[in-house]
Amino acid sequence: MTVFLSTDRVPSWLDDIEGEQALEWAKAWSDGTSGRIPGPGKESGNRTALEQQILSALDADDRIPFPARRGEHLYNFWVDSEHPRGLWRRTTLDSYLDGSPGSDGGATEWETVLDLDALAEQEDENWVWKGSHVLRPNYDRALLRLSRGGADAVVIREFDLVNLRFLDDCEDGTEAPFTVSEAKTDVSWAGPDLLYIGTDLGEGTLTDSGYPRQVRKWRRGEPLERAEIVYEGASTDVAVGAGFDLTEGFKRLFVERAIDFYNSESFVEVDGDLRKIDVPDDCEVSVHREHLIILPRTDFGAIPSGALAVADLKGWLDGDRESTILFSPDEHTSLKSFAWTENYLVLTLLHDVATVLKTFTITGSPAEWEPGIVEGLPEQATVQVAGTSPTRDDEIWLLASSTLQPSTLLRGVLGEIRPEVVRSAPERFNAAGMSTIQHWATSADGTKIPYRVSGYLDGEKRPTLVNAYGGFEVSLLPGYSAVSGIAWLSQGGLAVQANLRGGGEFGPQWHSQAVKLDREKVFEDHRAVLQDLVERGYTDAETLAVRGGSNGGLLTAVCLTSYPELVGAVVSQVPLADMMRYHRLSAGASWMAEYGDPDDPAEREVIKRYSPVQRVAAATDRTYPPVLVTTSTRDDRVHPAHARSLAWLLKEAGQPVDYWENIEGGHGGAADNKQAAFAEALIYSWITEKISTGR
Repeated sequence: MTVFLSTDRVPSWLDDIEGEQALEWAKAWSDGTSGRIPGPGKESGNRTALEQQILSALDADDRIPFPARRGEHLYNFWVDSEHPRGLWRRTTLDSYLDGSPGSDGGATEWETVLDLDALAEQEDENWVWKGSHVLRPNYDRALLRLSRGGADAVVIREFDLVNLRFLDDCEDGTEAPFTVSEAKTDVSWAGPDLLYIGTDLGEGTLTDSGYPRQVRKWRRGEPLERAEIVYEGASTDVAVGAGFDLTEGFKRLFVERAIDFYNSESFVEVDGDLRKIDVPDDCEVSVHREHLIILPRTDFGAIPSGALAVADLKGWLDGDRESTILFSPDEHTSLKSFAWTENYLVLTLLHDVATVLKTFTITGSPAEWEPGIVEGLPEQATVQVAGTSPTRDDEIWLLASSTLQPSTLLRGVLGEIRPEVVRSAPERFNAAGMSTIQHWATSADGTKIPYRVSGYLDGEKRPTLVNAYGGFEVSLLPGYSAVSGIAWLSQGGLAVQANLRGGGEFGPQWHSQAVKLDREKVFEDHRAVLQDLVERGYTDAETLAVRGGSNGGLLTAVCLTSYPELVGAVVSQVPLADMMRYHRLSAGASWMAEYGDPDDPAEREVIKRYSPVQRVAAATDRTYPPVLVTTSTRDDRVHPAHARSLAWLLKEAGQPVDYWENIEGGHGGAADNKQAAFAEALIYSWITEKISTGR
């Protein structure tokens, strides 16, 4: 019987995120790890060369500048070697379309809206861009979300899009700007001088998960703490948020109370009062003009789980339950997402994890909406809707790519202009001779689990790297990665993407099969894929590595501590690892609908069977493959104590473990391209050191 190390061995000071002792410990080990790994072939300096290759790809000028339409302008956030923190910039449609399809150069003329590097230097802050909220319909103001070091918590500052300056920089002081101190803030414009907001205002204003608990109506010039509370949830909720629809003729407030990750209540303002949209708590809803979209996770009357139905909002609020089902799933096809244009509803469907775009023309009642298909799309590619303008026209932007095919940006006008390529990213690695194939592994309960293998499929056994997630209804779709291509595929390795239960690839039921008491099915699926790869002759256990981040980091940590004999190396990034107390660390309480409650006896019994920190065995008792554990000090979503505790216990157990903690980066692990290139070169060089590249 395997005996596991007691968690009492872990010092409590590791929980102190920025404590001096914890940071000194993390820095010493991180420096040791990064200083020891030279890179592919183990020649000194090779990792530096790989890092430069990756950075060159991330900073390349011929990347696609993805546009976001805001009125007459197309906005883009651009990072390159001269602007490592990034430029927020804009252009016109005509200028964008004049640009060369193969690069960002061409004739496109960009106007700089905000230089984040200049701002960071001026204010002596490590600003990281987290997005913007632009005011409709004039698009003359924006609320910018700026993070210190990449954390989820942001500072909100109002920006003038006419004069291109922050309002708090206005010398005359005639207008009180909207500014919010660092917090996990939810905000929505309701007019030039009005916001609906949820933020940290002290005791009672946040949920146990650390997200806003209240919605306040905040008028310009009014102290935020005095703003009217229009809705308040329970402390046990995940979060409460609001959105205001500024569409002419349909202006109204919406409030959502997230009870847990998969159950919520939605409210809409009618005649000055909030009215609940009466659907089951596990049913998602969305409103566009007069249309109510209904997306049930379990069967709801005649609407099956995973379907999309549309009803009249006013009628629904008045008690009329008539709806039209526009999509019903089957065992191969699920709904990934939907988007509106002025006259169309566009559904992105997954058929055996391949995308199909279906349209409905909005004329008459929903029962009369004419279906269609978006044609002219690249073959063998994952296609996603990158942008639409539902209050403007039927313009649609599409992004297509695959593991071996660089991204292509297309633009069309539904019903008028067939989607045409407006930008194509160049190849970042030579994929000649490579291909992709899909297989299905059989899990312990007989469920078929799809996975794709990419690389040189020549019948030779090769080092193989498996990426999987299996959680939160997240669908893993094939996409082009210059980093993976440069650092792994072009070195002769095989890349595997596995679609485990817990994800959303086959609809809500694919996810719900593997939550709480059934969580171990995710690990059974993962185990089945690893075994199937060896049985099919792609690789051997000694040359098989797994990598994952966040929930995927939990997955690989479970692999390490529960079925280590199946792999030769493990990378666990920003992982959940101490599952017996995850609900008390950072945002962990918000995930109990996924993993269960460790304080509930039945759920605790399941969790402790796989929680990695509680399953670390001494090397004299059970042999683990080498593992690299990484995290970020600024990760305020998954507490760095997860990674720190796991690494500490593995070292105590005499197991082969390396550790690296980035002082910045947030949950993404890197604050800019330079940090990302360093981290990726470190990780791939570490994997290469542990399992041969097969060259």
